[in-house]
This record gives sequence, structure tokens and C-alpha cells, in this order.
Amino acid sequence: MDRKRIVFMGTPEYADKILKRLLREGDMEVAAVYTQPDKPVGRKRVMTPPPVKVTAEAAGIPVYQPRSLREEGIAGEISGYAPDFIVVAAYGQILPRAVLDVAPCINLHASLLPKYRGASPIQEALLHGDKITGVTAMLMEEGLDSGPILAWRVRQILPTMRKNELFDLLGDDAAALTPEVLRDFSSIRPLPQCDADATFCRKISRADGLVSFDMPAEALYDRFRAYEGWPGIYLESGLKLIDLLPDTGEGEPGRILSIDDEGVTVACREGAVRILTVQPPSKKAMDAVSYIRGKRYKVADLLL
Repeated sequence: MDRKRIVFMGTPEYADKILKRLLREGDMEVAAVYTQPDKPVGRKRVMTPPPVKVTAEAAGIPVYQPRSLREEGIAGEISGYAPDFIVVAAYGQILPRAVLDVAPCINLHASLLPKYRGASPIQEALLHGDKITGVTAMLMEEGLDSGPILAWRVRQILPTMRKNELFDLLGDDAAALTPEVLRDFSSIRPLPQCDADATFCRKISRADGLVSFDMPAEALYDRFRAYEGWPGIYLESGLKLIDLLPDTGEGEPGRILSIDDEGVTVACREGAVRILTVQPPSKKAMDAVSYIRGKRYKVADLLL
């Protein structure tokens, strides 16, 4: 059996699915793992390791967490593992030329390249209300997600899908695609990307979650789907909209159109949304109806 030796680079759950799949493959050997440094999480700022680190340590694989792959000696360190491939998935760092020269570097990018090169392709697909997305296996070069395409998997985006579900599904697709590409690498003819068709996405910040009802309901709902969890979406008042659905209705943006036991319908610039759960600043999440009644809002009032 032609056993393939791999250095793996990745950080979040999406990457962790790929790593776990490689660990199950009898003809794959993960020699070392590179991931981001542990980070403080939650209000108590508890130092928390990336999911990839937890999996690697449980499997007895050496883990490295450099702040930059450009640090002196790192390329030589990677080379010392004599990898056949370097597999990269949502690592969060640009690979320098010295690392790219060690072995073929294959990136599992969560879009159908050249669409959505960059840091947040899954969120970007949801923000644009796309119906189709996928995973691309790409041979890395020094450009940002610009290398030639090796293979891809296509995935339909259902109207009800949110970020976490889509991350999970695309992680499964990437995990299935990776060993296929590694086994067939020598016979794959890489397909150059068309740079003229490229679109880009950037790293998301908390400020991206700011919304108002003076936007179309469809756009507000798509932003809710894209920013599920973090950064979430919130009004200028700081009120977070934790759970909502598209709804029907017309009126001045922000006007409450109806209140019932299931939620509160609020008009947008076009259409309306039904808000199910909210979180006031510095308080716990609560159902929207309890919040509305506590604030003594009525139908036709403006939700601020």
C-alpha cells in the first residue's frame, strides 16, 4: 500500500472533520498538525484549544501553534517530517513560499472557486442568498486562493439553511473529497482558475452584525443566517435578534405589525420578519413576546 505522509494545517470544526477523516484512512499518515494558538473564550476568557488540536493530541500527533509560519526554522521543521502533502483547511494564515516549496500544498476551500476567495466564503454565500455552493480542492500558490483547481463537490443551499448547518455539511463534503484527491493526485490535471471571474470576501468583524429594519426583509434574514452565533445580528440599540423567520406584511420599517404567542412581526423596507427570540444588552436571551410585553410595546409601535 502506498502510504501517504501528511502535515495537516487547520483550526475550526470544518478542518477538524477533514483531519478526523484522514486519521481513519489506512493509507494516510498524519505526521504533524499545525493550528492557531489557543484563544480566550466566553466572558471568563477561558483559554480554549482549537478543535484540530484536541483531535491531534488525542491521536498522539505532534501539534505546533506558531503565530506565523514565517518564523525562522518553521519551513525546515515541516520539511523534517518529509510530507508527501501538506493539507490545509481554514488554517487562518497565508503559507509563505518556503512552506509551499516543501511539498504539494492542497487547500480545501469552502466555495466553488474562483467565487469567494478569502476568509468567509460560507457566510458570503448566505449573505448573497446563493442557491448553490460547494468545496474546492486547490493546489496552493502564493496568491489568495488563486491556485489551480484539483476537484470539487457541489452542495445545494436550502432557504432555511444557516451558517452552522452549512459549515457542518461542507465539512463533511471536504472530508470525503480530501482522501480522493490525495490518492488520485498524480493523475489529476489541475485546472487554472479564471481570475476575471474571481470574487473576494474578508474576515468578519462584530460590526458586520449591525442591522436595521430599513433594509429588505430578505437581506436581513440572509444576514441572520450568515452571522448565526457570531457576530449575530443586532439593532443600533444593542438588542440582539437571536431567532427570526421571513414573514409577510407591509408597513413603515420597524413598525410592529402583529404580536401573538409565537412571535412578533415587524415591517422592513420590503416585506417583514417574524422575531422569535431576542437578547437585550447585558441580559439573557428571551422570547420576543415577553420582551415586547415587558417594554409595553403594542401593535403599530416602532421597535427600537
